Amino acid sequence: MDIHNSDADVEQFFAFCKEKEVEFVDFRFTDVKGTWNHMGYFIGGVDKDLLQQGIPFDASSIKAWQSIDRSDMILKPDLIRYFIDPFSADITVIVFCDVWDVYKEQDYEKCPRSIAKRALRHLQNLGIADMAYFGAENEFFIFDSIKIKNSANCQYYEIDSEEGEWNRDRSFEGGVNFGHRTGHKGGYLPTPPTDTMMDIRAEIVKVLNQVGLETYVVHHEVAQAQGEIGVRFGELVEAADNVQKLKYVVKMVAHLNGKTATFMPKPLHGDNGSGMHTHVSLWKNGENLFSGDVYKNLSQMALHFLGGVLRHARSLAAFTNASSNSYKRLIPGFEAPSILTYSAQNRSASVRIPYGVKGKAARFEFRFPDNSSNPYLAFAAILMAGLDGLAQKMDPGAPMDINLFQLTLDEIRDKGIKQLPHTLRSALEEMLVHKEYLKKGEVFTEDFIQAYQSFKFRSEVFPWESRPHPFEFKTTYSC
Repeated sequence: MDIHNSDADVEQFFAFCKEKEVEFVDFRFTDVKGTWNHMGYFIGGVDKDLLQQGIPFDASSIKAWQSIDRSDMILKPDLIRYFIDPFSADITVIVFCDVWDVYKEQDYEKCPRSIAKRALRHLQNLGIADMAYFGAENEFFIFDSIKIKNSANCQYYEIDSEEGEWNRDRSFEGGVNFGHRTGHKGGYLPTPPTDTMMDIRAEIVKVLNQVGLETYVVHHEVAQAQGEIGVRFGELVEAADNVQKLKYVVKMVAHLNGKTATFMPKPLHGDNGSGMHTHVSLWKNGENLFSGDVYKNLSQMALHFLGGVLRHARSLAAFTNASSNSYKRLIPGFEAPSILTYSAQNRSASVRIPYGVKGKAARFEFRFPDNSSNPYLAFAAILMAGLDGLAQKMDPGAPMDINLFQLTLDEIRDKGIKQLPHTLRSALEEMLVHKEYLKKGEVFTEDFIQAYQSFKFRSEVFPWESRPHPFEFKTTYSC
């Protein structure tokens, strides 16, 4: 196996551990779904060889990875952006890891973080740019409780939040119904007492800064119990690492406050969903290649990149909108960016050029991705689509500066405007038909693509399609 960390990296890491009086090292890696997994070591069991040669583990126990007869894999610690776990009882340092394939003696082709690194290397090998910057806006909900049941004769969920309009007439045990609630789609930027989450968001921000994330905007979002905390952009892998850190901190702070946080795209029927708006730009030699004077301070290269993303968006959705629940967000009427066009400042388009961008700030905001995606795979796929647009000089078409939410489906079809898929099945099928752009530079291999689609069909599509929905009893029970 190649040496992943230099002697200097290892020495610096141990110096950090000594300074912080670290007792445990928590090695974390991301699976296909995007879930963070971990393996802990007492600091006395961590030496130079472990950090440079890696840690054996059973990859057959991770879904969509190895079979039992070829289960041995190696976790490769990446001694960059490690940080002290703010939640552990004992002083613990968290270390990001990639996965090494001991059979092929190469980075594991199903490791999402390794895929993101291959996408960045592919960009650099093409000579087009030396860096791709990504910035994610991760919206989330913080609820008071959730109950879920999934059995043969009964399926339901029940969410509760003190902000929920359904609690307007509730009698609280030992307390008063204070009555200040955001209401349906009324949650954008209210002050307390209507905004009940101001203090918990502030606590989240403090912890995010503690683990090395630079935050800026902090506010209540449109839906009931919904919030957003802006985190500074970074290079592709760094930005995906930051999403994992953000999700961990938000969930843990909520948990320790007796609440439950979710990044699920559409947990509330009839209210706005949560997205992962993703800002992207390409740079070379310290210059922003998206800066220009062709359209709204953007370059021709930027527009060709955009053309690639729009051309491949329906197949991209398999990675950027990676759950069956994703497509309950992408419906008209809830600021859902399902219409595949672009505009300056227009939030009804799936791609927006933010107000006043120019020079170093020139970028696109892709508004359709959501948090059910694996950030490493989503960012890598967006980059690959954009690079295909550059290679083929794809025209994104004319911008649309109208309120697209007011268009009927017939008007959308008459104008020839494409939409994102309406289901995860459709997105996966689009991806399987239009996958060649993903495979360039062996970034997404055929083996990974087949493993991914099989995992998604087995774990989400088939189970979702085969279950009766409560609403179907309302419409069909008396047929």
